[in-house]
Amino acid sequence: MVVTGTYEPVPLEEADRAVRNLPVEDQPLLASTLADLLRLEPSLDLRQRAPGAVQADLSIRGGTFGQTLVLLDGFRLNDAQTGHHNMDVPVPLEALSRIEVLKGSGSTLYGSDAVGGVVQFLTRRPESSEFRLRGAVGNFGVNQQRVSLGLARGSFSELLTFSRDFSSGFRPNRDYRNLSVASSTHWRSPWGGTSLLLAHNDRPFGADRFYGNFNSWERTKTWFAGVRQQLGERTDVSVAFRRHTDLFVLYRDRPQVFTNRHIVEGFQGAVRRRALLGTAARLHYGLEGYRDAIVSTNLGNHVRARGAAYAAFDVRALRRFSFTLGAREEVYGAGHGAFAPSASFGAWLSARWKVRASAARAFRLPSFTDLYYHDPANRGSPDLRPERAWSYDAGLDWHPREGLRAELTVFHRRERDGIDYVRRSPNDIWRATNIHRLRFTGVEAAFTARLRRRHELDFRYTGLKGARTPLPGVQSRYVFNYPVHSGVVALTGIGRGIAARLRVGVLQRYARDPYALVDLSLARATGRLRPFLQLTNVGNTAYEEIAGVPMPGRAIVAGLEWTLFGRSR
Repeated sequence: MVVTGTYEPVPLEEADRAVRNLPVEDQPLLASTLADLLRLEPSLDLRQRAPGAVQADLSIRGGTFGQTLVLLDGFRLNDAQTGHHNMDVPVPLEALSRIEVLKGSGSTLYGSDAVGGVVQFLTRRPESSEFRLRGAVGNFGVNQQRVSLGLARGSFSELLTFSRDFSSGFRPNRDYRNLSVASSTHWRSPWGGTSLLLAHNDRPFGADRFYGNFNSWERTKTWFAGVRQQLGERTDVSVAFRRHTDLFVLYRDRPQVFTNRHIVEGFQGAVRRRALLGTAARLHYGLEGYRDAIVSTNLGNHVRARGAAYAAFDVRALRRFSFTLGAREEVYGAGHGAFAPSASFGAWLSARWKVRASAARAFRLPSFTDLYYHDPANRGSPDLRPERAWSYDAGLDWHPREGLRAELTVFHRRERDGIDYVRRSPNDIWRATNIHRLRFTGVEAAFTARLRRRHELDFRYTGLKGARTPLPGVQSRYVFNYPVHSGVVALTGIGRGIAARLRVGVLQRYARDPYALVDLSLARATGRLRPFLQLTNVGNTAYEEIAGVPMPGRAIVAGLEWTLFGRSR
C-alpha cells in the first residue's frame, strides 16, 4: 500500500501516478544512510556535499532542490529559510519503514514546493518489543552507533531510536557529525488512532568549498513535534511544530569576518475529511494552515502565513479503472493566491496491462534566502515572483505475473518564473532571478524481476532534456545542473544466510562527463549477532555532485548489529 500521491492508501499497482516505494525495514543492514536508499531511484537527483546526506540537495525530474517537497509521516519538512535544509530529516534510519517517491507535481495534495515531486519518509511501528544495538567503523574516521528500543502492547506501541555518525573527513575541513534521536508513539482510543512523533537532529560539518572558494563551517539543528488524531473513521486532525537553526561561518579559521545565525520556526495544521459516495466513489476535502517565521542576522526578521482549502473526487474499481479530479486554493500574503488543479486516470486494459495519465498545476513560493540573502558571492531579490508550472505524464505498466513488472513513463513540465541564481562572468556574484520560461521533457523506464524467491534484479533509467528562454551571456547555477542520463542496476538477494546488494549507477549531467559508481553491501541475514560490510565507490571514481565540491573515493564501513531481544530481522 502507498499513501503518497493518493488521498487514502491504495495498492501500488492501483496508483494513477508514478510512485516508487523504497523499503527500509526489510533490508536494515544493506543501507547505512538515507542516501544509500535514495540512490536506488534514478529520477531522484541527490547532490551531496559529503556522505550521509550532509547539506544535500534533492530534486526530481530535473527540478531544483527547492521544487521537491519532503514529508515525514505527512508533515512538511521543507525549510522556509532555504531548500538546502530540506534533507535535514530529524529521525534516524532505524525509525523508518519505507520511503515513497511521487514523481511529478503534487501541489493539489500538498501545496507549495511540490513542483518536481514529493519524497515522503514513513516511520515504522514495532510489531513486538525489541532492543537492538549497532556499531560500525570505517575509513575517513567513520564511527557509527545506533540504538533501537521498541515496545508493543495491544493497541499501544512506542519506538525510541538514536543514531550518531561521525567522520574526521576524507580531506581537510570536510569532517561531520550527525546526531539524531526520535520517539514515535501510537495508540488507539475510542475516538480513534493517535500518533505522536518527537525528533531532534544536530549536524555540525566542515563546509570547505560548499558555497564557493571558502573554508566554511556550518551547524544546523532541527527540533520537530507532530501529532495526528483520528476522529472516527472519516476525520483526521494534525498539528506540527518545527524549529530549525543554522549557524554559518564563511571562514572557519576567521569567524569574525562573516558569520550568520538563522532561526526558523514553523507551525502547520490540517483538518481532513472524506465522505463515501456509493461503493466506489469518495469525496476528500479539508483545510490547512501554515506559519513560518525567521529571525536572522543576514535575512532579517520575517513572518509568512498561508492557508489552503482542497477537495478531490475519487472513483476506483480495483483492477478495472480509477479517476481522480482535485483542486486546491492556497492564499498567502496580502490577498495573493495560487490555484492548483489536477486530474489523473488509470485503466486496466487486461490483467497484465495498465495505462495511466495525469495533468497537474504546481507552484512554489520563494524561500527567505531567495528573497533576502546577501554575502560576498550571492545576493537574493525581494522582487521574485512565485514559481508556477504545469506537469503532464503518461505511463504504461506491465504485470505479466507476480515478481515481474515493467513500467514506461513519458513526462513534460512547463515552468514560468522559475527561480535560479545567475551571473554574467566568473568575477560576478550570483543573483536570484526569475527565468520566464523553462521546459523539461523526459522518459522513465523500469524493469523488476524476482529471479528466485529472495533474489531481485531491478533496472531503471531516466532521460531528461531541458530548454529555457535564451539568456545570452548568463551562467545558471542550479537549473541547468540536471542529469540528462541516469541509470541504476541493483541486484538484491538473500541466500545461505547472507543478504547482499550490488548497485551500479551511471550518471551524466548537462554539459559534463558521465561517471559510474559501484556500491556493495553484505550482511548476515539471520541470528541475533549480525555482522555487515558496506563498500561505496568501489571503483574509486573521482566525481563531483556539486560543481567544485569533490566527493570521497573508495570507502568501507564494517560493523555489527546485536538484537538483545525481539524478533530477529
